[in-house]
Amino acid sequence: MFRVPPPVNEPALAYRPDSPERRLLAAEAQRLAERPSEVALRIDGREVQTRQQGSVVCPHRHDQVLARHALASEADVAAAIDAARRARGEWAALDFHARAAIFLRVAELAAGPWRQRLNASTALNQSKTPHQAEIDAACELVDFFRFNVHFAERLASEQPLCERGIWNRSELRPLDGFVYAVTPFNFTSIAANLPTAPALLGNTVIWKPSPHSVLSSHIVSELLVEAGMPPGVINVVYGDAQAITRQVLAREDFAGLHFTGSTAVLRGLFREVANNLDRYRTYPRIVGESGGKDFIVAHPSADLEALATAIVRGAFEFQGQKCSAASRLYAPRSLWPALEERVQALIAELRLGDPLEPGVFLGAVIGRHAYDRITEYQALARTSADCRVIAGGNADDREGFFVEPTWVLTTDPKHRLMQEEIFGPLLTTYVYDDAHFEQTLELVDQTSPYALTGAIFARDRAAIERASRGLRFAAGNFYINDKPTGAVVGQQPFGGGRASGTNDKAGAAFNLMRWASPRSIKENLAPPTDYRYPFLG
Repeated sequence: MFRVPPPVNEPALAYRPDSPERRLLAAEAQRLAERPSEVALRIDGREVQTRQQGSVVCPHRHDQVLARHALASEADVAAAIDAARRARGEWAALDFHARAAIFLRVAELAAGPWRQRLNASTALNQSKTPHQAEIDAACELVDFFRFNVHFAERLASEQPLCERGIWNRSELRPLDGFVYAVTPFNFTSIAANLPTAPALLGNTVIWKPSPHSVLSSHIVSELLVEAGMPPGVINVVYGDAQAITRQVLAREDFAGLHFTGSTAVLRGLFREVANNLDRYRTYPRIVGESGGKDFIVAHPSADLEALATAIVRGAFEFQGQKCSAASRLYAPRSLWPALEERVQALIAELRLGDPLEPGVFLGAVIGRHAYDRITEYQALARTSADCRVIAGGNADDREGFFVEPTWVLTTDPKHRLMQEEIFGPLLTTYVYDDAHFEQTLELVDQTSPYALTGAIFARDRAAIERASRGLRFAAGNFYINDKPTGAVVGQQPFGGGRASGTNDKAGAAFNLMRWASPRSIKENLAPPTDYRYPFLG
């Protein structure tokens, strides 16, 4: 009877100018930039290079190639699935605490000697500032591994009641097949968690990282090997997403999908699983976190400085490329003149550029497709009669995919900019009459199909309670006097409903339970020896 160490959240380093951690990060980033990585597939513990290759380019520097990577063929994907099938029996039979030890070692390596390698790859590959890389690739990644083993142990400790002479037991088995993990570009920690959470419960995994985070995902893959992950447990394939997915979902022993990405892709995956349902050995588990159109509602009693800070941080950190980023703001008319002036002044201070340079707040958006999509929304804001660009609105792709933090005011609360996910540094504001606070809450709830994150700013407690009740189903993560981003593992389990996903709450026991298939065991310690019941006389 072993117990895993009690989990604690990893403290974030500050990265002040000339601090030791800043110098270490700069040195590691220089090392990675000077020598592009050769990234192979990882199948059955072996690195597999292929004739077809892809490349990873730094988003804020077009001429900086960070990595060249293998592209999986149909035969490579088949080999990865076969490797997962072969590894399943031994991995599932391994004692939980032996599996947990691997992930706890990952946490210690990531918090220590691998910290700046993870952060530097994330800063370069995803154009994150030192702070954004630290809270993602170091702190949240470490937290996932520490807390997941704690949550999994706690789930296993839940045991049924026993009557006299009966010993009832429950065990957490892995799913009856392999799991497919499809991970996003924007968080290295999420890319690490999606394949490893099912693996902790004894599942074997096919992991397809985003093509926009190959370098940082590769570092995570190497870290897992360093920590002792056995061959075949997590097999990594890069390549055509549709082709790989089609092949994986066609296998009879596909048992689960762990996905973070767009709503359109998640819905497509649901449809494809449904179309293949008759061929599966079991009903697959689908855990998906997708889009958001996240809101901030300000009450007339809101603290101006706290609100302004939350707007700037919530909307523009990491270029708005967080599914939780503030994208729509509802401001009361009485507060609007002072709020407009204050937020404009703050936006004017935000520097855009190489995220590793001192004083830079925003890096580049992830790539050409993102740049074109966001700039189309900027153009919509400039040309719409119902909108006025208050700040920003420009973009420049000559050296990198740079988009200015853009703030838009609209008179139409149902404008496209208030409904559609943009996934970039663009915030749209609607100003409401103070007397219409209740109606505004209904507007917030009904305007967008998403329900991921949201925030209320108020000092009036009654207003906070009204907003909390009125917006109960509008956000899976609801914040009171805080920005709607920055959920911490173990503190704010993350996920939303409606078009935002299945709300299985990453960073909590809820998510891990989806990767287990419980078995109930009854042992009769004094079995009956006569078939006759008393009622028979």
